[in-house]
Amino acid sequence: MENIRPIRTEDDYEWALAEIAQYFDHEPEVGSPEGDRFDVLATLIENYEDKHYPISAPDPVSAIRAHMKMADLRQAALASVLGSRSRASEVLSRKRPLTIEMIQKINREWHIPADILIQPYHLADSRRLS
Repeated sequence: MENIRPIRTEDDYEWALAEIAQYFDHEPEVGSPEGDRFDVLATLIENYEDKHYPISAPDPVSAIRAHMKMADLRQAALASVLGSRSRASEVLSRKRPLTIEMIQKINREWHIPADILIQPYHLADSRRLS
């Protein structure tokens, strides 16, 4: 493969992005030399980005809030899933942790991945709220 090199620096990264950009208008055929070059560049770029620009998953409450915003849902919708308005309010304000039962219901009804919902997260400090 012509002119492929490891991505170790930001300059290397910028070079790789410029190289792969040429394939966006004319996608190469899979298995062709250009297709193989595209795959190698994409893998190199992905590995560099994973190492230097990691994107961490949101905590459970942030994920629930993001889902609600994207789906234009109100707190009442979460209350419907969790069984009570006060429970939904306490979860969203980080006063109550999610239980396994709540996680299962949210996952089943809203399809938020369970692996995100089971992540540890901080609750609000009730001493600071008074």
